[in-house]
Amino acid sequence: MSKTSRLAGALLLTSALVAPSIVHAQDAAPPATTPPTGETVAEPAPAAPQEEEVEVSVPGGEIVVTGNRERNIAKASDQVISVLSTAEIARTGEGNIAGALGRVTGLSVVGSGLVYVRGLGDRYSLALLNGSPLPSPEPLRRVVPLDIFPSGVIASSLVQKSYSVNYPGEFGGGVINLTTKSTPRDPFITIGVGGTVDTETTGRNGYSYYGAKSDWTGFDNGSRDLPPALQSYFNSGALVNGDSALGRSIGSELVRFSRATLQRVHDLPPAYSISLSAGKTFDLGGVDLGVIAAAGFSNKWRNRQALQQTPTANADLSELEKDFTRTTTDNRVVANGMLGLGLEWGENKVRWTNLYIRDTIKQARLGVGRNPAQNPNTDRMKQDTAWYERQLIDTQLVGEFKPMDGLSVDVRAGYANSQREAPYEFSFEYVRTNAAADPFGALYVNRLNGNQGEASVAFSNLNEDLWSGGIDVTYELTPAIKATVGGLFSDTNRVSSRRQFLFRASSNFPAQAAVLRPDLLLSPGLINGVTKDSNGNPLATPVGGIDLIESDTSTPSFRGKLRNYAGYAKVNWEFNEQFSLDAGVRFEKAKQSVEAIQVFTTPPTFVNPTPLNNDYWLPAATLTYQVRPDLQIRLSASKTIARPQFRELIYQPFFDPESNRQYLGNPLLIDSQLYNGEARVEWYFAPEQRLSISGFYKKIKNPIESFVFPLAGDAVTSYANAPKAQLYGAEFELQKYFDLSNAGGWLTGRRAVIVANYTYSKSTLQVKDTDTVAVYAAASTKATDYFRDDAPLTGQSDHLVNLQFGLENTERLSQQTILLSYASPRTVSRGFTGQPDVIEKPGINLDLVLREGVTFLGQEFELKAEGRNLLHTRHREYQQAGANVVEFNTYDVGTTFTLSAAIKF
Repeated sequence: MSKTSRLAGALLLTSALVAPSIVHAQDAAPPATTPPTGETVAEPAPAAPQEEEVEVSVPGGEIVVTGNRERNIAKASDQVISVLSTAEIARTGEGNIAGALGRVTGLSVVGSGLVYVRGLGDRYSLALLNGSPLPSPEPLRRVVPLDIFPSGVIASSLVQKSYSVNYPGEFGGGVINLTTKSTPRDPFITIGVGGTVDTETTGRNGYSYYGAKSDWTGFDNGSRDLPPALQSYFNSGALVNGDSALGRSIGSELVRFSRATLQRVHDLPPAYSISLSAGKTFDLGGVDLGVIAAAGFSNKWRNRQALQQTPTANADLSELEKDFTRTTTDNRVVANGMLGLGLEWGENKVRWTNLYIRDTIKQARLGVGRNPAQNPNTDRMKQDTAWYERQLIDTQLVGEFKPMDGLSVDVRAGYANSQREAPYEFSFEYVRTNAAADPFGALYVNRLNGNQGEASVAFSNLNEDLWSGGIDVTYELTPAIKATVGGLFSDTNRVSSRRQFLFRASSNFPAQAAVLRPDLLLSPGLINGVTKDSNGNPLATPVGGIDLIESDTSTPSFRGKLRNYAGYAKVNWEFNEQFSLDAGVRFEKAKQSVEAIQVFTTPPTFVNPTPLNNDYWLPAATLTYQVRPDLQIRLSASKTIARPQFRELIYQPFFDPESNRQYLGNPLLIDSQLYNGEARVEWYFAPEQRLSISGFYKKIKNPIESFVFPLAGDAVTSYANAPKAQLYGAEFELQKYFDLSNAGGWLTGRRAVIVANYTYSKSTLQVKDTDTVAVYAAASTKATDYFRDDAPLTGQSDHLVNLQFGLENTERLSQQTILLSYASPRTVSRGFTGQPDVIEKPGINLDLVLREGVTFLGQEFELKAEGRNLLHTRHREYQQAGANVVEFNTYDVGTTFTLSAAIKF
């Protein structure tokens, strides 16, 4: 793989090496309370019902915000926010931050770590790390999937739903700001291990392929590097199509048993994880130097046996185009490391945070089914092998300075690089005709002709660099008035390529070879063909010969750029003890472009879309009325935007195996504009306890929505700007503790906790017969041909419910928590014209988390047991028209049981 990929593990190694040295340097200290790191460890419960110290790093604010008994962060903030502290994250027991965020009011997790705020898709959510933007390693998105962040490296997660101008203008549904752990107050070291079994995976049969000896680490050992002939071809700019000699020289090096041959794996193993974290603060004589290091590693398997169907264009769904049962086995390996340094002197703070995350999936798929509309009696078997590497490297420098009374200056700078590499994505289709007249009718054969079998291989690579910098200056004009001005610059550069090759047999390909397994079918001998007999004499008719065809000769590679300049000014004015106003305006000027990169000597015919070069004034205001010390009312209004994502703008096909969908971009997309309003009542009736009720409304101009159209028998998803949309709803949230100490017995020293939230939302597209849309290379511009009036936004559930009920000891770590979540059905994709939408039915999910602190041989241990998806709720995506149901992507999800332990020094 790339040199960056091979060297990036240095941070992980550094973290592991630094941690022991920190421990040896420790002075005698009380047992550590700083949380461990990784997927298996969590934070001790608070010792008493008081506000936990919460570390938050945001633009235009303090690096560290600390709650107290009288005013917690959510109450003291000028905006509508929710904060998950380390203790609250630990109570959920989730291994990644996306899972924990799914418990926050109004948030839902869709697919692989995509967080939807109030039913708006991930495009309307903004993800920041320590107040700085993050790049995405996903080809289909500019927003980073949050399931790659282990909860152990996160100190807090702040969700702000009302817009304030210190944040970027791409703030449709809300901002999710993750804060990494900083300098510790007490020295600590924590080591954690854990194991997980999955009822749909562990001990069951699955599929895999050999790959390389190092695959279990998530790092390739070089066996997937490009072979010399292919690398030379990429460098040359030549086109292999029509050049048999070139194609066969390349093809003969591509297919090997270790990369292309699917194998059954008996008794899939359980998942396991290990984590290490350590930290200490050193007194340098008036200056405190804090060091924190963390490393984590996990390896898990997941099995899915999915029913995947697609209909023909019939509106009543009476006929299927494809009907397959497909088993997918993923071996997912995640490695993470963090190294943080912090300096504090007086009221000044500087910290340098370095984060490395590598997420690798080794995937094998086997599907069996038919294409009923074309060949109802012919069986088809498809097998795929793939290796997906996602990697994020992030370094940030943040400083908070107070040069004089009433003046504070915050500066931040960051660089982040994300990569996704997918070499050797092999796909094979074998066909069994079941015809008596066919001598091979009872066998699966691959004739490599596109009709009775096919084979392909693809090489994908994505690299994105993101530079950012910002400054915020706050001056206290009077004790009641603070003014803040700030600016931000960010520059994103993404290069993405996908080179796919089809194998096509020559006319004299031997029929008997069609029954061979993939590595033998595409062996060098059959690819090159035989032109001489065993005696060296030329054959009258050569035997074999397989040519290589590159499928995309127009836009196999593209570059996306987004450069954004922003400045803002806002004022926070406390009129009196009851009323306060936070108001300001932000100016953003951004240029976004996507262009095809010329990879062949012949320029592509594709016309690059006109860059989106827009500037916006984005006002925002929040008025807070404190009715009494524990009760307040907020009113907020703002204007925000949403930009198209890079992949949505490029007219290039892309298949996502996770969702069983093929995508094609639309270069004619434009920005969306949102107008937001909210009213909220908050009652903080006791420390750590609250009740809130709110209502919200959003009007969206030119929302970017997906639609589906048929192409060569496949359902292809593309995008267009719908004319208008609106979203409105209400939220309810309650957190309440009950003291059980007087109950006596084993309840002595315990309290019960109830955390409940409910979100109702309703969204509608507004489409008139006279409305038009712009879709690249489409025959129709009529909006009603793509969107249905009054249809909901994709990804929006009318009802979201989260409930936590637990018992916890106030004197030591002992927690027992039941977690229940429910999301009502939601549209995930549009149907063909006249067909119903594809609906996802998330259903009810029930989890149980038990945490217990014990002392053994003088050392503190934390033991944790988890049960997930106890109701065995399955994943279901379907279409329905009357009695006709099409199961688009439906499979059982296993119940998982996890045991973990952490030792604290």
